[in-house]
Amino acid sequence: MYLLLDSYSLFFRAFHALPEMTTQAGLPTNALYGFSSLLLKLLREVDPAGVALARDLPKRTFRHEQYAEYKAGRAPLAPSLVTQLELFGELATATGFPMFSAEGFEADDVLATLAARLAAQGSQVLVVSGDRDLLQLAGDAVDVLFVGQRGKAPTRYDRARVFERFGVEPEQLPLYVALVGDTSDNIPKVKGIGPKTASALLRGCTGATELLGRLDQVPPKLRSVLSEHADQIQQSEALARLRRDVPLDDRLPAPFDAAARARTAQLFERWEFKSLQARLEALKA
Repeated sequence: MYLLLDSYSLFFRAFHALPEMTTQAGLPTNALYGFSSLLLKLLREVDPAGVALARDLPKRTFRHEQYAEYKAGRAPLAPSLVTQLELFGELATATGFPMFSAEGFEADDVLATLAARLAAQGSQVLVVSGDRDLLQLAGDAVDVLFVGQRGKAPTRYDRARVFERFGVEPEQLPLYVALVGDTSDNIPKVKGIGPKTASALLRGCTGATELLGRLDQVPPKLRSVLSEHADQIQQSEALARLRRDVPLDDRLPAPFDAAARARTAQLFERWEFKSLQARLEALKA
């Protein structure tokens, strides 16, 4: 099994989940520590054949071009988080895991493309993220480990678990989001349509075009609302749907070998992660 990590999503959540931590010299490290701790846990429990990382670039994506308010209103990053982000590349280099990104696309699209590529080659894939958008990738060869709920254990989603949670198939989640909205991405909801109504509307429906083409089959009140918001629904579905055609190089996820363990141990020593050094050493057993 290959492990694909939504690196910045996990990094940000570690920063907000853990109290402030610093080295003796005053370097902030709580996000670096939290991400590293999760990584070691995954390496121990999953024992992947290889790991790859995906990250966002500090540039506008095609979604911002299509919808100017996409992800608008997000607070600026805390200075201590910015400092740690500048050090994250050192951790990626130490582990030897390839880092993927692409101009004009989000890390979610990169992960979707990598997962689709590996699944097509016959590999099993586990995507790890704190972003629910990735749940649409769940399928026969791909599971998604969602770690976004603070204070709760991560939840592993396969196709059946997605349907149990939302009442729709993974492929239908972009349209589901278009109907119920997503405050984290600033995608508007359709007024009067909640999760239960959305899942009912989506039964047997492949996408917005089909839903809007069969309005004569829905109750008159909903028919009016859907018709009124048709353009919004189509745009929101396009924003929520992950791309699987991102132009990426052909690197494969890399194993965490002895050389990577040695480099990571040196980094942990510099960052004063004494407890993680013991966990890292235990991976050799």
